Amino acid sequence: MSSVTESPSTIALIGNPNAGKTTLFNALTGSNQHVGNYSGVTVAVKSGETFTPHGRKLRVLDLPGCYSLRANSLDEKVAVDALTGNLTGEKKPDVVICVVDASNLERHLQLTLQVIELGLPCVIALNMVDVAEKAGLRLDPAKLAEELNVPVVPMQANAKKGIVELKQALRFPHPPASEATWVTNPDDPESGRRAFVTRLCELAARRPDAHQQTLSDKIDSLLLHPIYGWISMAVIFFTVFWAIFSFAQIPMSWIEAGQGALGDWIQSKMADGDLRSLIVDGALSGVGSVVMFLPQILLLFFFIGLLESSGYMARAAYLMDGIMAKAGLSGKSFLPLFSSYACAIPGIMATRTIDSSKERIVTIFVAPWMSCSARLPVYFLIIPLLLHEKEGTWKQALVLFSIYALGTLTAFVVARVLRGKLGEDITPGHFMLELPPYRKPQWDYIFRHVLDRAWSFVKKAGTLILGLSILLWALKTYPKTEGADKTETLANSAMGRIGAVIEPVVKPLGFDGRMGTAILTSFAAREVFVSSMAVLYRVDESDSEEETRNVLRDQLSASKWPDGRPIFTTLSLISLLVFFIYALQCLPTSAVVARESGSWKWAAGQFLFMSGFAYMASLIVFQVGKLIGF
Repeated sequence: MSSVTESPSTIALIGNPNAGKTTLFNALTGSNQHVGNYSGVTVAVKSGETFTPHGRKLRVLDLPGCYSLRANSLDEKVAVDALTGNLTGEKKPDVVICVVDASNLERHLQLTLQVIELGLPCVIALNMVDVAEKAGLRLDPAKLAEELNVPVVPMQANAKKGIVELKQALRFPHPPASEATWVTNPDDPESGRRAFVTRLCELAARRPDAHQQTLSDKIDSLLLHPIYGWISMAVIFFTVFWAIFSFAQIPMSWIEAGQGALGDWIQSKMADGDLRSLIVDGALSGVGSVVMFLPQILLLFFFIGLLESSGYMARAAYLMDGIMAKAGLSGKSFLPLFSSYACAIPGIMATRTIDSSKERIVTIFVAPWMSCSARLPVYFLIIPLLLHEKEGTWKQALVLFSIYALGTLTAFVVARVLRGKLGEDITPGHFMLELPPYRKPQWDYIFRHVLDRAWSFVKKAGTLILGLSILLWALKTYPKTEGADKTETLANSAMGRIGAVIEPVVKPLGFDGRMGTAILTSFAAREVFVSSMAVLYRVDESDSEEETRNVLRDQLSASKWPDGRPIFTTLSLISLLVFFIYALQCLPTSAVVARESGSWKWAAGQFLFMSGFAYMASLIVFQVGKLIGF
């Protein structure tokens, strides 16, 4: 009866990045997990519940992946605090599960020895034994357990093999702490660890041929080649951009059909009036014009997850390290910056793994210039208009690739300047990166990640974008002008008056008041720009969403200044694209920057700098283009 009332034991999961720790955590806890919030801590620590084969409840913590317990980075500091009982609101764990990659024991056991030295009871999850066996390693888990005096459980977490055995190893009473016999010189524990790990791997992880070349080695001879490696990376990323344009057409057609049918049904059931106009022209038109880009956004997240899961992302970071160094950064900044192509928020949060505080703040500062998925609706609207083509051509993919390249190049230049202003680190950091073997994609992880992002996007569409769409509808509808045509009604509305005030500010960029108003609303969220343009240019919903976009483009093409000149010329469209490449139009990103940097000054400075830079870049493009007769 006492076992029911006593609190569950706390089990901490720790391991190197790419060891399969989070995969094991998901296999243990399933959906019974949540992200903990600890006072003064910005690094996410997931916790969940699982049960032993005898029904005893266990509380599981998924600590950040780290290479050591030196506590140089934020991730390592949180892991050390959790293991030593110094994490606010958490007690010292009862047992630590050290997740190690069986094919890379030489590196992964270093962290395990450090955990054992803390005097904590440990269980080793010898993960990815299938990869080790394919690489020709002859593992001896029993010998490993004997030498370390801790339970060792061979497993394959992605296939949920060994989960029951691992739970059995977490029996009660828990296994005792092992003695750190390898520490013979307290002033130099690392030498003792290295010597012990070398001897241990000779006993428990023998290779039949020390010079045997694995399949990953053969692939790396191409993908990491000084010439072919760069060609391969360019082909891979260009293919991703081309696929985003091409593969999304089918699901987009489904969304188009559903939205058109819903609009027709509402109009058939409701009488003409402001309420119907609010629902059809305001809510449905505004939200629908953004949701139609959901397939492209999800494809971007899918390909990023695919590259990460397969092991290629680490190779790209390795290739980029030399270029990053020229920008005053290291390969550690590559993964946060690349993640920012999907969304700047997780990219900024990923900077926690960077040891150097100065490199970390520079990476945070330039991360929003990696064109995130929220910009895609704008790009997909403008690029076909710029090229005078239908959607989905290779030329459009090339323009999109160039847009991403321009933002990235500018980010590197600004990073170089800012890094020079901040000065060198007192203690020089080192870039250490593990190149995991190439693996089959973990489809459950990829699709879970994609679904999470889809739900996040839909929630934003249902709240922020819906609210702004309704607000825009009200501003363009009221006050009403009886007996006037649509143009006069819009000019006399609140929206028309706002546009008249904004127009002198944005006209030097090649924009009119309506476009200026749409840009203003997009500072809450970039993707709102498309729905704002649809509302401002009075584009009615049609049966086909593609037709709706084409109508919007036709409306933009037909828009003219009072003197008869077209508003949306090639030059003004380029100016618009340049503005969206550089402007920081995401309030949640600014909030995360303030939290991660520890100061609202950095967030405010970043917002003002990027907004001013976007305005000046767009101004220069448009005005210089006019001077040379473009």
